[in-house]
Amino acid sequence: MNVWKVAFFILSGSIVLLLAFVIYWATSSVETAIPSPKETSLKPSDSVLYVETTAEDFEKMAIKYLAQELKNSSLPVDIEINDAIQISSEIIAFGITVPVSMKFEPVVNEHGNIHLVQSEVNVGSLNLPSSMVLKLMNEAIDFPEWMIIRPDAQEIFVDLSNLSLSSGARVKAKEIDLKNNRILLEIVIPNE
Repeated sequence: MNVWKVAFFILSGSIVLLLAFVIYWATSSVETAIPSPKETSLKPSDSVLYVETTAEDFEKMAIKYLAQELKNSSLPVDIEINDAIQISSEIIAFGITVPVSMKFEPVVNEHGNIHLVQSEVNVGSLNLPSSMVLKLMNEAIDFPEWMIIRPDAQEIFVDLSNLSLSSGARVKAKEIDLKNNRILLEIVIPNE
């Protein structure tokens, strides 16, 4: 048998196996559990503030915290808040930079944390499932521990109970109504 034929079949087989592995990895499910909420009882000495803000001011605050947490990330992450929350970034696949844009609808749970439920995804001109895009972004970007990417649920869980503020204050979301440009937050400030 010719040496070139053997080399061709080995190379072809390696490429097919590599593609099969990439497709399997990208489409396999990843179950990410939501952590148990921290027990945060209100002490009599704590001060509670309710802050009502607009989407524009909330966007500025979110950009500030993300910039601090993602300063070592090699890929840019941008957030825009208007009638939905839009997160934009890039994915580098096979040496090609592909722009990614995802829209989310915020849902506040009973513990004051936020579920960003994915409503739309755009990956350049590709038609990829949203769970695959979330999985790729989770692998490519080192998100802070209070942002949990859940590809199978097609959401990002923002665990505000794990968000550490320098003053020791805790933040809870009470209401997010982007259509009426109203965001209500509860800030608990420890006085001890």
